[in-house]
Amino acid sequence: MPPETDAASIIVAAFAPLVGKRLLDIGCGAGVLARSLSARGAHISGVDPNAEALALAREAVPAGTFHLAGAEALPFADDFFDGAIFLNSLHHVPQPAIRRALQEAARVVGPARPIVVVEPLAEGSFFFALRPVEDETDVRTAAQDALRQVLKGGTFEQLRRVDYPRRELFEGLDQFLVRIVAVDPARAAVVAEHRPEIEAAFRRHARVAGDGRMALEQPMRAHVLTANA
Repeated sequence: MPPETDAASIIVAAFAPLVGKRLLDIGCGAGVLARSLSARGAHISGVDPNAEALALAREAVPAGTFHLAGAEALPFADDFFDGAIFLNSLHHVPQPAIRRALQEAARVVGPARPIVVVEPLAEGSFFFALRPVEDETDVRTAAQDALRQVLKGGTFEQLRRVDYPRRELFEGLDQFLVRIVAVDPARAAVVAEHRPEIEAAFRRHARVAGDGRMALEQPMRAHVLTANA
């Protein structure tokens, strides 16, 4: 297998060739991944529980089909897709429903077709800099626990697991804050209230890169799964 070290290359490798493939982006957000896959020739559908994000996804991918839905109740027929992707989204599923979300992905994809799950781990300098804004320790851990359970139980087979660092560079604290609020605008109020603590965490965990910018690393884990019949 080629040594892919980012989400995009891992996803592309899992579904290659992309042209004509029917793929489901679960937790599609504003459609960044959907736009990339659509540009490569895939037929994209997406689901997200956030109506505002879906409106942006529809603008970004006019050829796509987007539904207001949670991952635990997908509005599609059995065996409808050639594959599905959770990109940084499984840990946002309510914890009691994480295994159900994986089962729903298996249902709409069917046996022997890839399901890619890419998740941030509860570690690394980016995680620790983010924690004063939003502590995702429990939800990230729950997502990994659910994956271990479905693999141990035989519901899924793991084709690949890739651990890799996602490294991001920032001019300073303000650029970091713009980045994390863009992911979730609700964080803006927390940033305004706790800026001194956030700044202290950023300065404690960021490292100066060769070009003078501040570097943060987020350890990532990608699973390429298939559902067993």
